Amino acid sequence: MNIGIIGTGNIGGTLARKLTAAGHQVRVANSKGREGVSTLAKQMGATAADVWDAVNNVDAIILAIPLPAMQQLPAGLFNSVATVVPIIDTSNYYPGMRDARIAEIDDGMPESVWVSQQVGRPVTKAFNNALAYTLAYLGTPTGAQGRLAIAVAGDDEGCKQVAMNLVDQVGFDPVDAGSLSESWRQQPCTPAYCCDWDADETRAALASAVKGDAERKRGQMAEAFAKLGPSPTHEEVVAMNRRINAPQHGHR
Repeated sequence: MNIGIIGTGNIGGTLARKLTAAGHQVRVANSKGREGVSTLAKQMGATAADVWDAVNNVDAIILAIPLPAMQQLPAGLFNSVATVVPIIDTSNYYPGMRDARIAEIDDGMPESVWVSQQVGRPVTKAFNNALAYTLAYLGTPTGAQGRLAIAVAGDDEGCKQVAMNLVDQVGFDPVDAGSLSESWRQQPCTPAYCCDWDADETRAALASAVKGDAERKRGQMAEAFAKLGPSPTHEEVVAMNRRINAPQHGHR
């Protein structure tokens, strides 16, 4: 497949390397333009592109940029992209830690529904509920015992299936998390978020999510990270997430 990735940070860079290794033709772009991304692209085994080239005549697009940056993408960027091409959103909303407040999300709109509105196209949500370390180092072959899972949500079944296939190819069991309106179940501070669960555990975590819990827990995150110190291990971060993200009693 021809895959365009916008964003070359921890998530975008890791996906570029893994998808290239899986045999795909990958183009990468960031805010610095084709020349600015050329060195990184070579390191990843990918082709340097600007954002327009990254979405031109590709079979899948991955948006691996911070959620607020969706508003800075050029107007009409996806106008010529066929509807069968999935636009995969990997972003998360971190108010009070990185991101300015977004009223619609604070009022309960699922993050990827908001992203869809910004880019003018439906998106498929994937790769957001795994830590960068998990994506880079903890993938295993299909069928491996204890294989970790990644949730995938979206409204177009064909686009969702493409995203699920890519999840499998980079080393994780894809779990169908339902429609985009249900994608709040894999957002930060939910039981399925960045806890290194296997497929059965991920399905249970998605089902146990309680509407409104994540918003109440967000205020704990900055303090919890501060308690871990400047260089927490991956295991410490996962343990913290499992503790904080556990479902509270209430209505689903």
